[in-house]
Amino acid sequence: MSTPAGRPTALVTGATAGLGASYAAHLAAAGHDLVIVARDQARLQETAERLHERHGVQVEVLAADLAQRSDLAAVAARLSEADRPVDLLINNAGYGLKQSVAVGDIDLLEQHFDVLARAVLVLSNAAAKSMVARGHGHLLNVSSIAGLLAGGGHYAALKGYVLAFTESLAKDLRGTGVSATVVLPGYVHTEFHARAGMKGGSGRSRAWLNADDVVADSLRDTFSGRLVSVPSLQYRGLAALLEVLPRGVVRTAWRLTSRTSPSRIAAGTAPVAPTN
Repeated sequence: MSTPAGRPTALVTGATAGLGASYAAHLAAAGHDLVIVARDQARLQETAERLHERHGVQVEVLAADLAQRSDLAAVAARLSEADRPVDLLINNAGYGLKQSVAVGDIDLLEQHFDVLARAVLVLSNAAAKSMVARGHGHLLNVSSIAGLLAGGGHYAALKGYVLAFTESLAKDLRGTGVSATVVLPGYVHTEFHARAGMKGGSGRSRAWLNADDVVADSLRDTFSGRLVSVPSLQYRGLAALLEVLPRGVVRTAWRLTSRTSPSRIAAGTAPVAPTN
């Protein structure tokens, strides 16, 4: 695939639905060529054709299950190609999982870890090496406001890792010309919550954000070099509160508002299909 001189390339994981689809659309509209990554080859091809027709950009598809190490290695190899550089990596792929850390299915928990945490580590490392060698580039890792919740479950723990990891990555990248940003969205109108069986995704509550607004805010913060992006005023306020409250207070509040026991969470559940 030939890329017109001067046109940047972005690689987006989880790019066919949810926030990932919005990231791909925004970047294509802004003139970025794309490498889009997801598990479903047919859906990837459909997305690529639509973006190319609408925006005239080149869109490469890369079918990969990030829980599989060989697939993850293939994505990392693409990020490492010196003759086809990637200027922006968006680690977005993820899904919800109703499993207790204490008594849940360890295979499902490990797969969840591999997609939400290990993939972020491996792909960030591959991209950073290439970008540092060129002296420029951006990395955007999608965490969640849940990452600030002490005792918030496996998803919250993994998103907390993404936040702390990106903060460490940004420190290591200082002075290289490469930036790292982590975005902490709250509830967003996407397929994510519907597939996870969560209520409220179609409501008009101020707690629910528009995916395009989250993407626009986080991309603006990424290109300006901001480390932590928290879209919307209400979630910036919540994030500030969670950062100053003692973790014991947050744990207690979370325990009092959570009514589901670990045994019930673990019984008869399965991973929710990745959407962002």
